[in-house]
Amino acid sequence: MKLLLIILIFPFTQANSEIPDDFTTVFEQSKGTETATYNQVIEYYKKLAEKYPQITIQSKGMTDSGKPLHIVTYNKDEKFNFSDTDRNKSRLLINNGIHPGESDGIDATMMLFRDLATEKITTPKNTIIVTIPIYNIGGSLNRNSTSRTNQNGPKEYGFRGNARNYDLNRDFIKNDTENAKTFAKIFHLVKPDVFIDNHVSNGADYQYVLTHLFTQHNKMGGDLGEYINQSMRPNLEKKLEKKNWDITPYVNVFNSVPEKGFKQFMDYPRYSTGYTTLFNTIGMMVETHMLKPYKQRVEGTYELMASMIEIIDKDSDRIKKMRSNSHTKIYSQEKYTLNWEVDTDKDSLLNFKGYEGNMIDSKVTNAQRLKYDRTKPFTKPTKYQNYFKPAVQITIPKAYVIPEGWHNVIDLLQLNNVKMKQLDSDRIYNVESYEIIEFDTRQSPYEGHYLHSKTQIKTSQIKQAFKQGDYLINTNQPAIRYLIETLEPQGPDSFFNWNFFDTILQQKEGFSPYVFEEIAEGLLNSNPKLMDEFNQKLENDSEFKENWYAQLSWIHKNSEYYEKAHKKYPVYRILK
Repeated sequence: MKLLLIILIFPFTQANSEIPDDFTTVFEQSKGTETATYNQVIEYYKKLAEKYPQITIQSKGMTDSGKPLHIVTYNKDEKFNFSDTDRNKSRLLINNGIHPGESDGIDATMMLFRDLATEKITTPKNTIIVTIPIYNIGGSLNRNSTSRTNQNGPKEYGFRGNARNYDLNRDFIKNDTENAKTFAKIFHLVKPDVFIDNHVSNGADYQYVLTHLFTQHNKMGGDLGEYINQSMRPNLEKKLEKKNWDITPYVNVFNSVPEKGFKQFMDYPRYSTGYTTLFNTIGMMVETHMLKPYKQRVEGTYELMASMIEIIDKDSDRIKKMRSNSHTKIYSQEKYTLNWEVDTDKDSLLNFKGYEGNMIDSKVTNAQRLKYDRTKPFTKPTKYQNYFKPAVQITIPKAYVIPEGWHNVIDLLQLNNVKMKQLDSDRIYNVESYEIIEFDTRQSPYEGHYLHSKTQIKTSQIKQAFKQGDYLINTNQPAIRYLIETLEPQGPDSFFNWNFFDTILQQKEGFSPYVFEEIAEGLLNSNPKLMDEFNQKLENDSEFKENWYAQLSWIHKNSEYYEKAHKKYPVYRILK
């Protein structure tokens, strides 16, 4: 028995000894060339929490990898009950390793939490800091040295796809993964005022190590949107400039030179910062430059997060006040914008620091290729299109009604803290109903779906019977943006466009032509208006005139025999 006990304890002791007493990270030990493994990261935070009472680590749910998702929390006051603790403090949530090959934030945040605990850096008085150490655990465990083809270090890193090969930064609305479901639980537990997602960019070459991608300020809207554009972003840039870290907006170009001008990336709700915006949380992606040395990228990410903490801590009351009434301000509006387009009448001017780039002959493809010359750096005025205007708007309804059979949609609404009630008896409501008229569909799979887009609808005012157990959802609640952008089919990331309602698009009942011929003849003869419309279509549509089946189908669709559910969107709107 004594021998067995020694064997069981020895590996544990060995694991502990891998973490130095001063909590030097794997990144630091390797002089900036390596990133910690998943097990090293979790063990590091566990030991940090054991030593410093300002830090705790908690398991909050499962992932597709079969391993739990953790959160690590720093609170100077040593309180960690999110439901009733430090409500006057701002909350920052940092997400790392959503793409584990982009590991900069993983290592930077480990050092950040250590330095907060040891007070190596100024500790925030008004801010609680929470991190997900590694979000994509399955991808982190799938380590390699080649999948980030263009990236300059570290020596080994994780893979972009998760344990089921999902890109988790496309899953925040559709929730196909356990990771995303657990993230939603964490998000609504923490209720962050500000959210940071750490990434590494692909794209053009330029002088900057750091780029930022804030939530698009027009899309955020109101006081929060103005605060992002006029205060938080400029302050971050100034703070980093004083630390000798240049930063620029995320360079949204591919196989082109940035100085020709570029537009801000629009973060739709499928992405992390687009999702957090639905709950009026200020979001920012950090995008370090893939071609810069790993050491610089991690150190830059560290300095950026430290600077953001200073801003959040100083503006804590202001941020919380702006967020607290955001949903009521939105509800008081008549219109809500579902989709956006670049406002070509407005732009910003950047003093962009790039490298000369030219198209030269390729030695591989016998075509032209882009070549940057790092011996020719420049600073040039560059047009940055960061103003957007509404492209698709809807009238905000008072409520939505959803039949309880659509449990897949109901489950996600409930996961995201949407307040709703079930009807206690059968009811009839005056509602606005949608019919799906047109939409495009991707011809190849995209994250497990054949995504719809450019959806067009026809509206009608009807009396609709609902059954006991169906759900009535008022829009005057904190989740108003989430409700609108998921339930309105024209939203780019609506549940309709993500295929949650595809069964309504398939006609379930049809007709046999040889039987329906006599019925169709009777329908036309008994309905002069229908006969006139039929004859006009024959006269004006040559293809229709030559297609006998299309003619019978048209008559069928304009008769009582045509099924009422086909293309009828099963979410109904009660107007104000």
